[in-house]
Amino acid sequence: MDISGRPISLVELNTVASGSDRVELTRAAQDRIRISREVVERILQNGEIVYGISTGFGKLSDVKVAPDALRQLQLNLVRSHACGVGRPLAMIFLRANVLALGFSGVRLEVVEFLCEMLNRGLHPFVPEKGSVGASGDLAPLAHLALTIVGEGEVFFDGERLPSADALARAGLKPLVLEAKDGLALLNGTQAMHAVGGLALLRAKRLAHVADLGGAMTLEALMGTPRAFDPRIQHARPHRGQIAVAEHLRALLRGSEIRESHRQNDPRVQDAYSTRCIPQVHGAVRDAFAHVEQVLAIESAGATDNPLVFPEHGDVISGGNFHGAPLALALDYAAIALTDLMSISERRIESMVNPDLSYGLPAFLARTPGLQSGMMIAQVAAASLLNEAKVLAHPASTDSIPTSAGKEDHVSMGMTSALKFRSIVENAESLFAIELLVAAEALEHRRPLKSSASVERAYGIVRNYAAPLIDDRSLAREIEQMATAIRAGEFDSGHENL
Repeated sequence: MDISGRPISLVELNTVASGSDRVELTRAAQDRIRISREVVERILQNGEIVYGISTGFGKLSDVKVAPDALRQLQLNLVRSHACGVGRPLAMIFLRANVLALGFSGVRLEVVEFLCEMLNRGLHPFVPEKGSVGASGDLAPLAHLALTIVGEGEVFFDGERLPSADALARAGLKPLVLEAKDGLALLNGTQAMHAVGGLALLRAKRLAHVADLGGAMTLEALMGTPRAFDPRIQHARPHRGQIAVAEHLRALLRGSEIRESHRQNDPRVQDAYSTRCIPQVHGAVRDAFAHVEQVLAIESAGATDNPLVFPEHGDVISGGNFHGAPLALALDYAAIALTDLMSISERRIESMVNPDLSYGLPAFLARTPGLQSGMMIAQVAAASLLNEAKVLAHPASTDSIPTSAGKEDHVSMGMTSALKFRSIVENAESLFAIELLVAAEALEHRRPLKSSASVERAYGIVRNYAAPLIDDRSLAREIEQMATAIRAGEFDSGHENL
């Protein structure tokens, strides 16, 4: 895959993250990097005082650094900023892509080294916590930069190794950082972008699975698809709403269950959790589309500081490293996905509650009272939703000044990304529960069959969970179903994830 500074799609990000594609810096990107670096070299030759090239950083930006100490300055920067904690993550691809834009003044050797690390299967150990999302994801990116100089740790051949050992085994020699190299590696939003982008791809899949779960639930409750009439959607033409209604109509086409109660059904309309699926699921899709657009722009945006503009030889200090665009967007995604979970949990309740389920047995048990059936499956869903609601509180509404007040407003975007990923994990389990419960509810509508699409989904569920004749532990089945969702087993093949 070419690294050229162009926008990176979520699918491309996932492809590289899974290690299934090589990367290569384009010729045009190499030329831009060289030209940008020439500006830095002229500044050094002229002895000019320019932030990030010949000065300290943050609160210490007014301190001029002697020319013979510039290498040590860059190394000290990387070492001192590598203060992350927590589980590991990866982001080399995104960082290399924005450096390929040619605004950073970094040496070409540094960007080529990042590409070689990816291609040789070297993945820096980068702790996920420690960034406040302004001046970039400093701590995570510092851990990445540390491995380039032969310090820190790297995952290689299934092992977590000292960087120097891993580089040697892969046939690479550590680099010596020159002026501006260290800072160019540290300033950026690639940590929050990597975590948030991969989580968003999973969330987009869940948006389609939610439609499927909603269709199965509607059938189990013997509800009506009249609320999905295209005329209703076009009277309020939100793109996501129209797409979801179309998807539902396709999922439900040809259902025997629907035909069985088309006449003489005393109910006038269904509860909101099924009737308003296009409006709620559609709004979630639209939210995700907005966030994806933000990430696409960011993937091809220069987030370094200062930025080098070779056409005039200018080096300008600004704030492109600030994570506000991503922080706000990822908080939005978290809120949207939590709402998607909320409507799903209500559908689960409607199937297990005999007062709401239109003739289904209590908790879908074969012998209610002696058996508890799906009772605690709904409780588990409620627990997952409660945690998601707590995590959905925006991180971006907080700011804690750092660097002695120089960085007096920060985005907390990395926290937004990590919280969003946790919500995605919960959502995968919650939608697994809805599919399990809906499949069980359909057992009680036999011999009637649903549509081909719903029956296909029912069959996938039954690959992991037999009908609930007697009480049993459902924990493993929920876990297996969540894995199947994550693997795309419920994708119908025509959705553009």
